[in-house]
Amino acid sequence: MRVVLAEDLYLLREGLIRLLEAHGFTIAAAVETGPDLLDALLTHRPDVAVVDVRLPPTLTDEGLQAALKARQEIPGLPVLVLSQHVQQLYARELLADGTGGIGYLLKDRVFNADQFIDAVRRVAAGGTAMDPDVIAKLMQSTARRAGPLQRLSPREREVLELMAEGCSNSAIAARLTVSDGAVAKHIANIFTKLELAPAEDANRRVMAVLAYLNGTAGQAS
Repeated sequence: MRVVLAEDLYLLREGLIRLLEAHGFTIAAAVETGPDLLDALLTHRPDVAVVDVRLPPTLTDEGLQAALKARQEIPGLPVLVLSQHVQQLYARELLADGTGGIGYLLKDRVFNADQFIDAVRRVAAGGTAMDPDVIAKLMQSTARRAGPLQRLSPREREVLELMAEGCSNSAIAARLTVSDGAVAKHIANIFTKLELAPAEDANRRVMAVLAYLNGTAGQAS
């Protein structure tokens, strides 16, 4: 699996390279500036991009901006964002095209290699890997919107939030202390209430998460 990595801090960049390579990833490019990131993404068209938000030259949001521009040129390009803070506007922009393959992790809440590598693989496969704080920030505005999302019960919202983090059914069951069957029933209800047309469950999971975080529903085909 080919990765383009963007991180301006040398030690962190080298550490990420070694970690990814140790788990079977190939580093197509490792860059440290926003312009270099965009060029690398368009040139190499990797299986997944791992992107720091703040890159030179201004250390503001070059990483996110480059990722957004690349996804315009390469629809569905999987992007895992690493950040010290939640950039709510840009997180929503990344989610807006409804194609999945998006992750947004806060650096100080990545606690081990397995968590990080699992997120990279999940995003590369078209899924989502969202930090709970990112979900909470996005939901501050989404919660005020009307529509099918209002039909979800509190438990269904809990299940959907855990789906957004990338949890499997069994992981959700363990977190909520319920049975796998109960989780499956909640997910089926979520699909129905969000008016997601029949499709592969993996695709509907992604569409449900995107609908939830964007405050929309009924967009799956």
